[in-house]
Amino acid sequence: MSVGTSRATGAHGAARPPSSRPGDLAGLGIDPDELPDGLVVADEHGRVICFNAAAARITAVPAEEALGQRLDKALPLEDLEGRRWWQLTDPYGGLSIRVRQPERNLLLPGGREVLVAARYVRTRPAGPVHRVVVTLRDTEARRRTERSHAELIATVAHELRSPLTSVKGFTATLLAKWERFTDDQKRLMLETVDADADRVTRLIAELLDISRIDSGRLEVRRQPVDMGAAVSRHIQAHVAAGQAADRFLLRVQQPLPDLWADPDKIDQVLSNLLENAVRHGEGTVTIDVTATASPREGEDAGTSVTVSDEGPGIPEESMNRVFTRFWRGSKRGGTGLGLYIVKGIVEAHGGTITVGRAPGGGAQFRFTLPVGAPAIDFDLPRTVR
Repeated sequence: MSVGTSRATGAHGAARPPSSRPGDLAGLGIDPDELPDGLVVADEHGRVICFNAAAARITAVPAEEALGQRLDKALPLEDLEGRRWWQLTDPYGGLSIRVRQPERNLLLPGGREVLVAARYVRTRPAGPVHRVVVTLRDTEARRRTERSHAELIATVAHELRSPLTSVKGFTATLLAKWERFTDDQKRLMLETVDADADRVTRLIAELLDISRIDSGRLEVRRQPVDMGAAVSRHIQAHVAAGQAADRFLLRVQQPLPDLWADPDKIDQVLSNLLENAVRHGEGTVTIDVTATASPREGEDAGTSVTVSDEGPGIPEESMNRVFTRFWRGSKRGGTGLGLYIVKGIVEAHGGTITVGRAPGGGAQFRFTLPVGAPAIDFDLPRTVR
């Protein structure tokens, strides 16, 4: 007997009118096995008449074994204190005005945690329970989200503590002992305060970017972008900061297609990739800007930027984690959020980004953008979802 037939005929093989068949899902023509969450339905006698594929996956109980069993046997749930949930809630003999059980964490045999909610279907108000409908959800995705949020809060707290402690210390010292310091000493302390304030500002900007990326509301204001000139500006900034000019090699293929992108956000991407190559790589940092096929359907042309170094590179086992939150590689420092934001910005433009091993053995990052199209009005932000 198939699962669908078991749902349709019930535990004892007696046919039910179409309106009461759980397999029909209120006449929508949706098979319960198509639902993403586990669905378990018991009839007025407490016998399971529906046990969908997601419920079987979550509980590791085959649907054929669960169908026809008593609900408390097919789904032996306990609360976090080890008490049997069905005895506590007593859906069939409890309060006649109760219509549901709110979602809560419960335990399956073996200690696996699941999110469970229940609905009591009555034929009339305060009447007997006609159906008990139970939904099951795996907690692993929620746990990952909660763990990610906790890590984000811990990282932000750590990254903010150091510069704010420095700012507070220097300003308090200057206010209390201004006359005791020379002008050079005052300048040094104020420059330190200024640098730490910039650090806090960058961190706040990163957090705002992450919030927009996670919610799908990162705004892209498309304007003409000369990618070769943009890369050249970043190289000049590194040289002005003390890097040797011959450490960088820029190769721009001509002609390049006209590119419409958000200049500020492209600057974020280039700044992060070049800074990573300089800080974590060795030897020559090579930047290739080339015309390529568009990563987006319906467009022929795109622009690709490849940043390569000659350092130790990224271990093969870490390649799939490079664009996740808090990945820092072998060297500590920074928040570990930069490459996560880079990926979000590139994808918001409809592009792609990859990481691999450079010909010289170092890391190689390559992002490709479609040529894009101008916004109708530059004064109005365009939201890319």
